[in-house]
Amino acid sequence: MSERHVPYDLAAERAVLGAILLERDAILAVSDTLQPADMYLERHAHIYEAMLACLALRVPPDLTTVASELRRRELLEIIGGLSFLGELVVEVPTAVHVGYYAESVVRASTLRRLIEAGGRISALGYAERAELDVSLDQAEQVLFAVSQRQRGADFVPLSAVVQQYFDRAQADVDDRVAPTGIADLDWRLNGGLRPGQLALLAARPGVGKSGLAMSIAYDLGVRQRRGVGVVSLEMSRDELLQRLVAMHTGVDTRQVEGLVKRGNPAMVDALAALADAPIAIEDSAMLSVMDVRSKARRLAALRPLDLLIVDYLQLLIGDSSAQNRVDEVSRISRQLKLLARELGCPVLALSQLSRAVEQRQSKVPQLSDLRDSGSLEQDADIVVFIYREEGGDGADGVGGTELHLAKQRNGPLGVIPVRFDARTTRFVNLETRRG
Repeated sequence: MSERHVPYDLAAERAVLGAILLERDAILAVSDTLQPADMYLERHAHIYEAMLACLALRVPPDLTTVASELRRRELLEIIGGLSFLGELVVEVPTAVHVGYYAESVVRASTLRRLIEAGGRISALGYAERAELDVSLDQAEQVLFAVSQRQRGADFVPLSAVVQQYFDRAQADVDDRVAPTGIADLDWRLNGGLRPGQLALLAARPGVGKSGLAMSIAYDLGVRQRRGVGVVSLEMSRDELLQRLVAMHTGVDTRQVEGLVKRGNPAMVDALAALADAPIAIEDSAMLSVMDVRSKARRLAALRPLDLLIVDYLQLLIGDSSAQNRVDEVSRISRQLKLLARELGCPVLALSQLSRAVEQRQSKVPQLSDLRDSGSLEQDADIVVFIYREEGGDGADGVGGTELHLAKQRNGPLGVIPVRFDARTTRFVNLETRRG
């Protein structure tokens, strides 16, 4: 039986490095997909890191500049000196095929990580005392990390961070940001919700949490054609669809079903438009936080996911080993925060408020009113409360409703007046007040 070796392609690695040294623009074709950790040989990884550092400094990564960077890092002699860099250049007649070579390197790297993942999953299988759902979640997370090329355990060189940050800052639009559709709220959030953030949307029952969440889903998914996942533990998919139809047509939600039955042309057109929107709904009534993580991973593997909505947090089934409800909700919020980081998209979780707010003279929500757990305030990057004055947003739907941005790690707080259309359950801008 022949001995098996881990996959690698040293010729492709050398070809990539030689192509970059030969043609300064070659690195632009591979820098988004090829990482230093993909290199099998450590000295190849050192050279590629030096090339990325040159790119971050807007310096062409040629023989002279890369050698200078390696010398600065005291790595030039370790990688074989100038003579080795010269060999790389001589071996490659043209840089035209650098993309092909990079694909071969990435493929071998992915196979190595798959082998590593298999070992980790095997170890989970032998851990008989561990809870089964936890082991399954961890195994799925390991495989998802391989398929998505995520390396949570690896350090990222600052040169790569600088390059990515500079590119995003120079872009006219940051396509990672998920706008809410509420202009003043987006302004305060510096464009909208960001990847990896856990945002809480909290209010007392009947104030409009689901309405605001679906307004955000409609604006992002229908109007902007961005991927949205909705986990609804309280409302059915048909109820959510009726709300989206009402938002799209301006028709009262109570009239939507009757008009659809009669084949109303406006309803038919609305359904056709919504059918093409990249919105996915999961409406199982009994879901654990592990179920949500698993389903969200599969959704993200099938299509781009720009926002995940969970309606609502307190209905999720938590860890059975939790000592009490506060501990259970604390673990749920932490798992949702980790999921946002893992998926690389914001998670918008709806939350109930405690009854303490009803017992105060001032009914304006506070962070301490978040129900069941103080960790909700700690884990959340953003907290938005919906506050409606008594008698506000009556038949004319004007006035009285405010969004209170009560927490934000990197930006201003404040109160945003909005208009709540009770007929369609949609939230829209009332005015712009910044400062």
